[in-house]
Amino acid sequence: MRPRFFVLLALLAFAASTFGQYQKPPKEIQDILNAPVTPVTSISPVKDKIALLEPVRYPPISELAEPMLRLAGLRINPRTNAQHRQLYFVKVTLKNIADGKEMPVALPNGAKIISPNWSADGKYIAAGNVTPSGVELWIIDTATAKAKKLNNVQVNTTLGGFDWMPDQKSLIVNVVAKNRGTAPGYQDVVPNSPSIQETSGKSGAVQTFQDTLNSPNDENLFEYYTASQIAIVGVDGNIKEIGQPAIYDTADISPDGNYILVSKVKRPFSYLYPYSRFPEDVEIWDKSGKMVKKLASVPLLDSLPVQGVTTEPRSFGWIPTENATVMWAVALDGGDPKNKADFRDKLMKLSAPFSGDGSEVVKIEQRYQGRSFGEKDGMMLFYDYNRDSQKRRIYMMDYRGNSTPKLISDLNVRDRYNDIGQPVTYQLPNGKSVILQNGDEIFLSGAGSTPQGDRPFLRKMNVQTLKTEELFRSGTDSYESFVALADKSGMQFITRRESLSEPPNLFMQYRCTPEPSCTKPADVQITKFTDPTPQLRGITKQLVKYKRADGVDLSFTLYLPPNYKEGTRLPTVLWAYPLEYTDTSTAGQVSGSTNRFTSIGGYSHLFFLLQGYAVLDDATIPIVGDPLTVNDTFVKQMNDSAQAAIDKAVEMGVTDRDRVGVGGHSYGAFMTANLLAHSDLFRAGIARSGAYNRTLTPFGFQSERRTFWEAPEMYAKVSPFFHANKINEPLLMIHGEADNNTGTYPIQSERLFAAMKGLGGTAKLVMLPFESHGYAGKESIEHTVFEQIAWFDKYVKNAKPR
Repeated sequence: MRPRFFVLLALLAFAASTFGQYQKPPKEIQDILNAPVTPVTSISPVKDKIALLEPVRYPPISELAEPMLRLAGLRINPRTNAQHRQLYFVKVTLKNIADGKEMPVALPNGAKIISPNWSADGKYIAAGNVTPSGVELWIIDTATAKAKKLNNVQVNTTLGGFDWMPDQKSLIVNVVAKNRGTAPGYQDVVPNSPSIQETSGKSGAVQTFQDTLNSPNDENLFEYYTASQIAIVGVDGNIKEIGQPAIYDTADISPDGNYILVSKVKRPFSYLYPYSRFPEDVEIWDKSGKMVKKLASVPLLDSLPVQGVTTEPRSFGWIPTENATVMWAVALDGGDPKNKADFRDKLMKLSAPFSGDGSEVVKIEQRYQGRSFGEKDGMMLFYDYNRDSQKRRIYMMDYRGNSTPKLISDLNVRDRYNDIGQPVTYQLPNGKSVILQNGDEIFLSGAGSTPQGDRPFLRKMNVQTLKTEELFRSGTDSYESFVALADKSGMQFITRRESLSEPPNLFMQYRCTPEPSCTKPADVQITKFTDPTPQLRGITKQLVKYKRADGVDLSFTLYLPPNYKEGTRLPTVLWAYPLEYTDTSTAGQVSGSTNRFTSIGGYSHLFFLLQGYAVLDDATIPIVGDPLTVNDTFVKQMNDSAQAAIDKAVEMGVTDRDRVGVGGHSYGAFMTANLLAHSDLFRAGIARSGAYNRTLTPFGFQSERRTFWEAPEMYAKVSPFFHANKINEPLLMIHGEADNNTGTYPIQSERLFAAMKGLGGTAKLVMLPFESHGYAGKESIEHTVFEQIAWFDKYVKNAKPR
């Protein structure tokens, strides 16, 4: 039962509620929402074909209304024994890169294709097909574009799915177990016991996880629907079951195909944490399902420190270039970042036949954050992170012997200008992904952020000298990003090119040697997607840079509506999302590009452009300071950043200072409510899927590492709920009723609305049925845009002068 205080607030909210049907935005916006969908492109590993995949952009609300079990951090459709919502495609076409020939794939009527997965040799695409009763497994022959269903296979996608075996002729699949009995009930269940939790004095951060288990019946439901049978399924339809049904959240075949790395979730479950914290056994099996090595038996992870890790072995995975060698990480500092330690982690490895406890590969100074392998010479990159300096380092070493790690990057995680990029990978014949090596060189691709905006690049780096050479850089009059290498030498590669007037398309680029004396072959356009929304071409945009009062560099992208007349002051929308920084140099860096093709979709704030507004998009709101105490000055830095943005837009002659609205999503919604509470810069605000009372996230939020009990004054200062009496501008709050994002419970919006109602404020609360942290249903999208336009038209565009 809810406390009486909560019931009273709910009644107050109910008193001001309004009911009606889903609304639609103006026709010019509907035309954009209903425009043709540009296919998603997926390139074959052998670079001879492209799969053109046509998605359903906005599924109907009826799909979201399918039964949903919210269990241990998962959302399961009991009718399909699969994830409740998965991106799906309704059309698949195969396109030859060489001659452009297209072959449509014949799919069953009403097909909903999920998780298309190329075989490493490019001969097949495996894909799921969601039907009303389950997920089927289909194989597409890419030579003929013919698809066939593999009979007697129902894929369980709650925790797993399917992946290619090293022979590329069969798949390892999590299938729904047969003969598992009748499912536990989930509707109108009469409990046979209370819900009981108990703690025994162990401390550990308890984040505000959503969709946790709540009852013994939930436990039974979780166990029933997540349990699967591991099977090897051939493209010829042959099925071989491996081991016994269990809750498998990992089933990874070794590169030589002889062993399976499995992790099995087991009881006791928790009502406070998602399944990723539940106990599990990590084992290596042979192909018959016999366990040959238990690597770890991990207990319930209910005592992790804030921003800490387990002391148990973690991050297991095969080395892709070895037949069967597994690697994992172990904490050396007790898993607690507050502890002083010379080394925080180490990497271990163990090879078949898996006798002994493994050998140490390397000790790591800061917190281990991941690894990737080259295709030869034992090359391994690994990453560590220092939470105090906010720096991420990349090291290179030969994992096979006593190699001294070589530092190749040491940057602040927010430093975009100096980012070396990500290694280019490719698939080995066994299907495993590795860093492509061409002699002593590897290739790196990145966003290429500069003070003028992003200019993506492709570089090669000599692994002996660490010298880099730029092979490609996007120009200054378009936006072009690297997609894939077409050969191992880097002489041919595929890019995605777009500009203000041309939609994104794939191109084949060619290099020649020796440069610059050789004649470079002309680029070849691969796809020829057309502009689905030509009515948006009248929109203009420009990067605008300015300074905050304390000298910090700031920027926004200024969007102006079609047919804008220079010198006209417009109602303006400022849309932003605050980010934390350790220093002013990274806080002032520019991201994004004004050379990108303008497209608008979903519930975007850019739709305001079609209603005569100017938009200050991605206005930077940097919160700069020591990572431990940076939020102590959150409010002042937020206000000063917003003030500077408005001042600049007014100075440019595009903004009417008396008609500015502010908006944001998630942490941007938190910012919006705070700006209305602590300033008078704006006439109204739109806050979507936000959190407004930080005492409800007492073990930290965003990068905040202090608990509520360590910094109660700060928690209260930055919580708009504590200052609801100061919110004297109209606030529209929109929230998904099924928001599953950590920290943004729907109750956050409900309580702030009730507070504003009780205090006489002006507010509106729109709760979207079946929607999560982001909104997906067509009706929800349309209604959200309708509400946003109507709110700012009333309280910003047509607001009476102050």
